[in-house]
Amino acid sequence: MAMGKTMEKPEILAPAGDFICLQAALDAGADAVYFGLGTFNMRARSGVNFAEDDLPEIARRCRERGVRAYLALNAIMFEGEVGDVERTIVAAKPYVDAFIVSDWGVISLCKKHGAAFHVSTQMSTSNSEAVRFLAAQGATRVVLARECTLREVAEIVEKLEGAAEIECFVHGAQCVAESGRCFMSHDVFGKSACRGECNQPCRRKFVVKAVDLYEDADGNPVHADAKAQFEVEPHTVLSARDLCSLAFVDRLMAAGIASFKIEGRARNANYVKTVVAAYRRAVDAVAEGSYTPELVAELTESVKTVFHREFSDGLYFGRPGADQFADSEDSLATEVKRHVGVVIDYFLKAGIAQVKIQDRAIRPGDRLQIHGKTTGVAELTLGELRRDDETPQVGEKGTWVTFRAPRCRVGDKVFLLEPTNR
Repeated sequence: MAMGKTMEKPEILAPAGDFICLQAALDAGADAVYFGLGTFNMRARSGVNFAEDDLPEIARRCRERGVRAYLALNAIMFEGEVGDVERTIVAAKPYVDAFIVSDWGVISLCKKHGAAFHVSTQMSTSNSEAVRFLAAQGATRVVLARECTLREVAEIVEKLEGAAEIECFVHGAQCVAESGRCFMSHDVFGKSACRGECNQPCRRKFVVKAVDLYEDADGNPVHADAKAQFEVEPHTVLSARDLCSLAFVDRLMAAGIASFKIEGRARNANYVKTVVAAYRRAVDAVAEGSYTPELVAELTESVKTVFHREFSDGLYFGRPGADQFADSEDSLATEVKRHVGVVIDYFLKAGIAQVKIQDRAIRPGDRLQIHGKTTGVAELTLGELRRDDETPQVGEKGTWVTFRAPRCRVGDKVFLLEPTNR
């Protein structure tokens, strides 16, 4: 359904695992970004975190665009870590708009230092009474539990009457555990999901083995089929499908959700750019009255080009069932990016990039992306290649070529986009 032009747009909140992803989110139209500093967050061990020294640059880029920045401090905090967390809050406060938290001790430290905070989905807040209580403690926003249905979300927003903002996930990976709190990785690998260390054993296929409790005198199983084993089919039985809300963005907006959160701090910049751009277009279309099934189909195809499992509506329209689990443990992306080489010069007035071809040949007509910390993600369809006075038809490995390209920088990486033929 289409909304009128007076419809208030929700914030589009994008993940940022590094500066390339941050710039991609800004360029794609994000209203806010969330990120971590390497500790005390739910992606602490995934290698997708900034350093404390990066805070001024993050703040500069965001504030130039009028984009809000939120720091994730949503892991559980142990007794010996209170001092380090407090130091992080004090150091980061001048550069961020709010902290994302899930531990009562971290909430206490935010209140102590007058720092705005949002309550993470890890707190499993699923009703208006809980939200009101958290708002009374100083929370300006609550990320609802992923188990809430859309009807429940709308009821919560209505009953709050503005006591706190409500944020909900709209796209990305979903955890089989309640609001992402799982001990499976901890039990198997000693890596706790509640500390941002999850090794995701749930995403794999499993085998069921028959166990015979009865043996003969020689220690052999009594039953001939006791050693039977089976792959559990047809699903990867603990791997939830990814959430994709593009088909009901209008209903999410009608529910009064203040912020649409996109999962994916461990994803690459192409994922961030593609998904954020899709939700930017969808939200704008709803507000302008141009949200149509045709647009939904187009945007859904676009997000299928990047990393994803089978899509689902999450739990917005009902509690979990068998249809919530993935059939494949692999990405179903319809495109793949292959490393081509690196930018070795850029001629600004001419708009020409010089690229050293390292891993994969390129040809006119190829679709390329250029990734860089300042560039973000720039995409182009390759035109004429040149090498001095020559116009080669192929940019071969081990050579260099020049071609017209959007603004990029020395050291940026160049990728070729190819269909995966799924």
